[in-house]
Amino acid sequence: MANPALDDVSYDQLRQLVGLVDHDPTKDPFPVKAMDAVVFVVGNATQTAHFYQSAFGMDLVAYSGPETGNPEYKSFVLKSGSARFVVNGGVKPDSPLLDHHRKHGDGVIDLALEVADVDKCVEHARANGATILDEPYEVSDEHGTVRMAAIAAYGDTRHTLVDRSRYSGPYLPGYEARTRSVPKPEGAPKRLFQAIDHCVGNVELGKMDEWVGFYHRVMGFVNMAEFVGDDIATEYSALMSKVVANGNHRVKFPLNEPAIGKKKSQIDEFLEFYDGAGCQHIALATNDIVGTVQAMRQAGVEFLDTPDSYYDDPELRARIGEVRVPIETLKEHRILVDRDEDGYLLQIFTKPIGDRPTVFYELIERHGSLGFGKGNFKALFEAIEREQARRGNL
Repeated sequence: MANPALDDVSYDQLRQLVGLVDHDPTKDPFPVKAMDAVVFVVGNATQTAHFYQSAFGMDLVAYSGPETGNPEYKSFVLKSGSARFVVNGGVKPDSPLLDHHRKHGDGVIDLALEVADVDKCVEHARANGATILDEPYEVSDEHGTVRMAAIAAYGDTRHTLVDRSRYSGPYLPGYEARTRSVPKPEGAPKRLFQAIDHCVGNVELGKMDEWVGFYHRVMGFVNMAEFVGDDIATEYSALMSKVVANGNHRVKFPLNEPAIGKKKSQIDEFLEFYDGAGCQHIALATNDIVGTVQAMRQAGVEFLDTPDSYYDDPELRARIGEVRVPIETLKEHRILVDRDEDGYLLQIFTKPIGDRPTVFYELIERHGSLGFGKGNFKALFEAIEREQARRGNL
């Protein structure tokens, strides 16, 4: 079935889609409403924007660049449901964006957050030791005013805080509305995914608890899950992970660090090739993972493979029980399945989408489960290790 428009999804359906919980924002010291945007720096923004339209089915909605009076960089804004990507590329040879790209390659520079009160959030962040990169300021045009600020996170990542409650434009002042420049295939669903489920950060050895503490102290996030030891290890490599979330769980940030293993872990590989801490992968919520995977594969997106033995294991079938998609169909498309006390989820992971083995994507379809596929960790990490070995990085 095709994904319905986000505007057609009820609040209860949205809760199911991304795992929301009840929350009273008046008691929150740093009330985050939702993800505002995932902001990328890439080597070629023009081509990357085309890729997200053609391969991820996203719609181009706004643009800023030399043609709009911005001579420094090109910026394309793409949406799919509530998920917003902003793709930036430097134009002038001395652009700071090109310096960022030379160091990190294509990657996420900003996990921007929608907040109701920028000043309240900055005041709380400052009092709790955060580095304020941009003090609160306003930008305006004929569509209204946006108030923003920014605080530092792990590595060169930042969180821009955005209050757009007084703004009706397509993105921000300085951007012009644009429409899709890549035709959709005939019969394609309206969109392939509807929301950002979570964004995973990789940090250096010994830094995970430090950044978990940052999100607790500075942003009022709470713990959702913790994975250590045998939870998240294979024969060759291991990592540790903790998940923090804002009050309504609409913003979820798993944080990973490497652990001692026989060989190089996926976190070590990321830190080496990204040259530091950064956002490793973005999970995209869909209500039709089979249709989404089919469409993305047809557009050339490559996914991690899973051996037949995963699906043929009688223990898996006994543990999972009945799910919306038959196991045989999941096997055909190499989609993973996991169940916990709240329900089940379906998930699959792309291979890295750029030249460096760094940023990749997850597709996730939730049916009550608030988890992250703990039962799939071993199969997932073994699949990643097979790719690391092919790259000569295991």
